[in-house]
Amino acid sequence: MYICSAKKHYDLLIDENNDPVYDPPELKRYMDGWDGDDLINALSADNEKSVLEIGVGTGRLAVRVCGLCKKFTGIDFSPKTIRRAAENLAAFSNINLICADFTRYRFRETFDAIYASLVFFHIKNKRAAIEKIFSLLNRGGVFALSVDKNADRFLSCGTRKIRLYPDDAKKMKSALLDAGFSIEKIVPTEKAFLFLCKK
Repeated sequence: MYICSAKKHYDLLIDENNDPVYDPPELKRYMDGWDGDDLINALSADNEKSVLEIGVGTGRLAVRVCGLCKKFTGIDFSPKTIRRAAENLAAFSNINLICADFTRYRFRETFDAIYASLVFFHIKNKRAAIEKIFSLLNRGGVFALSVDKNADRFLSCGTRKIRLYPDDAKKMKSALLDAGFSIEKIVPTEKAFLFLCKK
């Protein structure tokens, strides 16, 4: 087993034809253990709102969100994943996909809603990421964050291991409040804690 960067890992998943958009129903239900309807509904997306997904992947959640909002932006650091997302979301005319590291990318716009699921365990400086998200939200904007309950420091996938920076719900709550967020609700799901916040 070898240590693989997260970016390389997600590129390899595409090479292996691993695309959650086309998961069978039982696997989709399993993935909903981290987010699902609770996260989608928290966005209160409508045809007047702009939405940003951090870590859009191949569009597993985006296929459910793009049709609900005026403009959808998705960012992901894996070039192959972004290309697959463009294919999966081709039916929507309101999308903008960015291949970049969220923590380093300079956005030229703000958003009405931002969400992230199965992403923050790849981010080392979580407080800086939370502060950036706060700055990217319009006043009254919502942020939905799924915080994985798993505290493992590595993700094993076949012959490779990916370094993780585990989430901690208590520390995340503190970081959200320190950044200026109002926490509307914390929903415990099967696999995660879902923070529903407002600016």
